[in-house]
Amino acid sequence: MSDFDDKFHRQPTIRTIPSYSNLNANGHIFGGWILSQMDMAAGIEAIRYVGGPVATVAVEAMKFHAPVLPGDWLSVYTDIVRVGTTSITIHIEVMVMRRGLKEEIKVTEGDFVFVALNEDHKPTPIHKKD
Repeated sequence: MSDFDDKFHRQPTIRTIPSYSNLNANGHIFGGWILSQMDMAAGIEAIRYVGGPVATVAVEAMKFHAPVLPGDWLSVYTDIVRVGTTSITIHIEVMVMRRGLKEEIKVTEGDFVFVALNEDHKPTPIHKKD
């Protein structure tokens, strides 16, 4: 495997560039906007695994490591860390590629818990995938 393959084998669930309308009073990207990107990415991963609708029920272990700046390329990576009877926990890492740097910087991470829903919007069992 080449250096290029090593560096780019992990693909983000979402990749975007925040706009200036997402700035807070400090000139950084608003944490609520980052949180919404994390929720969308984790929801995509949960739906992919569950095969149907899900709802966010908890955000755990949320931590901001560094600010997101205008012009950063934001990548949201997701990994399933636990599957219960009706719930699924997704670990999210938010990385940015910043101008002038060659490596991504971890800016935020957290664990989001989703519950699988049936047609009546009630929790339903998750059928484990092999």
